[in-house]
Parts: sequence; C-alpha cells; structure tokens
Amino acid sequence: MKYILIFTFTLLLNACVIFGDPTELDDTKGWSAERIYQEGAAKMADKDYEKAIVYFQKLESRYPHGRFAAQAQLETAYAYYKKQEPILALAAADRFIKLHPNHPNVDYAYYLKGLAVFNERGIMEKLSKQEISDRDPRALKDSFASFKELVIKFPKSRYAKDSTQRMQYLANSLSEHELHVARYYMKRQAYLAALNRTKYVLEYYPQSPSVEEALVIMISAYDFMEMTDLKDDTMRILKTNYPDSIMLRKNAPQDERVWWKFWDSMY
Repeated sequence: MKYILIFTFTLLLNACVIFGDPTELDDTKGWSAERIYQEGAAKMADKDYEKAIVYFQKLESRYPHGRFAAQAQLETAYAYYKKQEPILALAAADRFIKLHPNHPNVDYAYYLKGLAVFNERGIMEKLSKQEISDRDPRALKDSFASFKELVIKFPKSRYAKDSTQRMQYLANSLSEHELHVARYYMKRQAYLAALNRTKYVLEYYPQSPSVEEALVIMISAYDFMEMTDLKDDTMRILKTNYPDSIMLRKNAPQDERVWWKFWDSMY
C-alpha cells in the first residue's frame, strides 16, 4: 500500500512538471474594454496599484486599438509611479510618448517622467536623511530635462507652472551639489578642480543661491594659486553683485584664503 501511494504521488508530481500549474482564472473574460478600464480605475482609487496595472495591461492586450488602450497605457505609467517604481514608470511614459506623440494628454507623460525621477529617493535615503545635493546628480539632471522638455513643447500645459518650479528647485540642488564637490576639493588643496566646479555653477546656474559662495571659493582658490589678477576680478564681481556679502563686511575674517570661515556665516 505504501508503495502504491508513493507511486501515485510521483505521477502527480510528474503531471505538474509536464502540464504546469493550473491556469489562473481570468476574472475579466468577456468584459468590455470600458469595464476593464473602470475596474482598473477603481483599483487605482483603492491604491491597489499592482492589481490596477494587471487590469490596464489586459485591456491594452485585448483591445490594443480601442479608445481606452492609450489611456490604459498612461494609467499604467502613473500606477508604477505611485508604486514607487521609477524605472518602470519612466519606461511606460516613454512608450506612451513614442506611440502617441500627438495625444492630447502627452504632456502628462512628460510630467510623469520628471516626477518619477524627482521623487526617486528610496527607503535608505529617507532613513539616512541624505541631502538631495549629496546624491548622484544624474537622476536630478534627468528629471530637470523631462520637465524642461514639457515646458518647451507645451508652454500652456496645466503642468508647466509646477514643472518650472520643480526645475528651479532642481537647479538649486544641482548647483549645491557642485559646491559640495568644490568644498571637497578645496579641503584637499585641489584648487584647480574646485575652480572648475565653481565656474560650472556660474555658467549653468547663474540664478541659484549658490553663486555667492561659488565666488567666495573662487577668490580663495585664486589666492592659494597666487593668481592675483583673477582673484581681484572675482572680488569685483562679488562686490558688484553681493555688496552685503559676509566676506566684504568690516568684521569679516582677514584671511581671504580661508574660504570656509565665510561659508559658515552665509547661512
């Protein structure tokens, strides 16, 4: 009897290998495109983004040319964004843009691309309270580029104003990142490398709050490198644009080369 049970169990295992797992029941069988979309939208409202994605993907697969298919693709991108899966959100948004470049809601796809990267901060970063300017700037630049593309292509978009504000925030963060690196180089006496970082701030982020400190670091670097003419020119620029700078006050530290003394007093 024991051997018969073992033999029967073995046959069942082999059957599973040959025929695979039982087919999952499809609750959308026979549904119209509209009903599938409505169910997906309901799951989105319930914050069940994973199930919503399943519905939207089934809709697109079953009714690829219907009027709900394009909207399902856009909703899929948004669902991935809400699930905090930025790579998949970007891929879905890019796919929508490629397939529907003239869609009336294509501006939203660009907006989603910017948001997906903008909010890509991760659990570890939140726990460590990492400053955004300390991050790899590539993601910040990608987000900036997506928002910029939206603003340029669709200046009257309902998302243009918010995108512009986020671009300003990103520009300030990117300029602060450059200063973060410049400080690192200054402390290690890599003055030329520090100068390159500060010049980048002046060239690409001239409206950011980081410009004043960039000029102070430049003055300090030129001083250490004994480049007096360039130091004096930069000092004139600082006086013209920031006449109230701590570096120019009567009680400021006398040694202009010690840039960090001024930096601590700027904020």
